[in-house]
Amino acid sequence: MTMTKTAAPPATATGRAPLLLARHRRWLYPLVVALILGQMAVAMVTAAVQQTPTIDEPVYVGTAVWQLQEHSLRYNPEHPPLGKLLIGAGLAFSGAEVDPEFQGDQGALGRHLLYESGHDPWRLMLLARLPVILLTLLFGLVVLAFARDVTGAVGGLVALALYAFSPDVIAHGSLATLDVPVVGFLLTSVWLAWRARRRPWLYAPLSGLALGAALATKMSALPAVPVLLLLILLSVWSASGRTWRAAALGVAAGAGAALLAVAVVWGSYLAVDPHLAWTPPPDAPASGGPRGLAARLLPFPEPYADGLRMQFGFEDSRWSGFLFGELYSGGRWYYLPAALLVKSPLGAIVLWLAGATTLLAAPRLRAAAPYVLVPAAVLLGVAMTGARDFGTRYALVVPVFLAVAAAAVVTVRLRWVRIGAAALVALVAVSSLRTFPYYLPYSNEAFGGPARTHEHLHDSNVDWGQDLGRLADRLRARYAGERIWLVYKGSGVPSWYGIEAADPLAVPAGEVRGLLVVSDSSVAKATGPLAELIRTSEPIDSVGHSITIYRR
Repeated sequence: MTMTKTAAPPATATGRAPLLLARHRRWLYPLVVALILGQMAVAMVTAAVQQTPTIDEPVYVGTAVWQLQEHSLRYNPEHPPLGKLLIGAGLAFSGAEVDPEFQGDQGALGRHLLYESGHDPWRLMLLARLPVILLTLLFGLVVLAFARDVTGAVGGLVALALYAFSPDVIAHGSLATLDVPVVGFLLTSVWLAWRARRRPWLYAPLSGLALGAALATKMSALPAVPVLLLLILLSVWSASGRTWRAAALGVAAGAGAALLAVAVVWGSYLAVDPHLAWTPPPDAPASGGPRGLAARLLPFPEPYADGLRMQFGFEDSRWSGFLFGELYSGGRWYYLPAALLVKSPLGAIVLWLAGATTLLAAPRLRAAAPYVLVPAAVLLGVAMTGARDFGTRYALVVPVFLAVAAAAVVTVRLRWVRIGAAALVALVAVSSLRTFPYYLPYSNEAFGGPARTHEHLHDSNVDWGQDLGRLADRLRARYAGERIWLVYKGSGVPSWYGIEAADPLAVPAGEVRGLLVVSDSSVAKATGPLAELIRTSEPIDSVGHSITIYRR
């Protein structure tokens, strides 16, 4: 019997679109991911090119070069060396060198490298920032993968978009600092712990390595250690049958991950100085009580323990803060939630709350809640007890981890919920794009946008010294030849950028005539003569939403 081939029915107009979508789905998803990360890369590189050194960056950049050149842990001991090794990777072939006989402090070391060694600070700062920019983009892929594992492909895109359009993540991801790297390594550790639910003996060790990278970057990761080890135990126990034997395997996996984390920390110190030749800094405080005991018992090198004692010393100091127009002394527990309310896009806040609620309420997603929500809650809670009310950079766990949580909204089987989620993501993107390229002073529309952030917050929320170059351009373009009086809060050297200015606080107020230029962080904290100078001057211009120009 002969077989006749039946012709396939012709594709109808209504069926052609799904066929085309299925045909192109393989490349459409990576294209969307690339576009989202591409705009983030453009935003971060633009910020990195245009911004002068922030207050902390010269310390890290100078220390990075010192580590590479002298193989010494002498500078910046209050932070472990891995983050500075990463920053140094961008400078490794730049030709940057410091005088090996230099004897100043770490701030002076950074200024010496950038402004006194014959190098171009614009070039050095860009090279130092590029590794952090690359890491920030890679952590975006971790956000995508984590959310996709928990909620599916669409949820992964929602999480990635919230991360990639986050003004706080863009702002600090474009700087040669440690805040984004430590949070990114912690997120990676948590994601790998989640994956250990299926392949525990592959992902549990990797989670330990990522945890070690976080600990070797910044000591603020320490409160996450018990949380991560418990999550690894939970994953292995779940993957191994949830029996007593499985619990024992989970304990073993957690112990192994802890050993790997310790090894990474030791490795970061040995990579700088294989001999660990260490002289405790004279300003390292002697910590007693439980904190001193903890510093002594941690299985880390001696420089780590001394650095931790320095951090305790910082927390024991009394710093000034500024919130909603009020200058105060000492830390306030509600500072970080309030600052996050000002500096987070409104659409992101709604999606974070909706996603966290869905994670806790949906039976299918509830297993992921401890992995996504608990680390963020613990780290935010610890940061809220801190004495340094300097900025949301101490709480970057919130926009990073809650981006993953927000992805849960796409699992709700209601059309209006999904449409609303898409609209909120679009609002976040618009709010972020509107602040380009001024991401550090961002605040959401409810608080007046970046032009009014200085009325509510100060320091790294608004003015971290990043606009000295822009100020020089503005003065040349609009105020050439005028007398300049400058109160600048930052690590840059005004004269290098062509700003010839005098200190208005060094002469009687009656002699201050011309342009009074004041960093907005100094405006927020102004008292005495400076407050009187500002009160009796007329604001006429603003630079980068972080520096105000007055006329007297």
